[in-house]
Amino acid sequence: MESPMDIIKYPHLTEKSVSMVEEENKLVFVVSDSANKNKIKWAVEKEFGVDVVNVNTLNTMKGNKKAVVQLSEDDNAIDIATRLGML
Repeated sequence: MESPMDIIKYPHLTEKSVSMVEEENKLVFVVSDSANKNKIKWAVEKEFGVDVVNVNTLNTMKGNKKAVVQLSEDDNAIDIATRLGML
């Protein structure tokens, strides 16, 4: 069985992703190429103890896979981002 950190590689740090944390309660991660939305949701919920509402994925031009994770209103993305050193 995969651990959450096998699926989540690292947080994605750009101005846009930081503004998504602050304004939309979303986190952006670079994830494993084989990860699907259900695996990503499970990994984020297990690793950070939050409720995930939605996951969107996209493949970058550099060949990475990014996941945009929408947290529930009860959970604060800024707290997670601070713990990860994003802010």
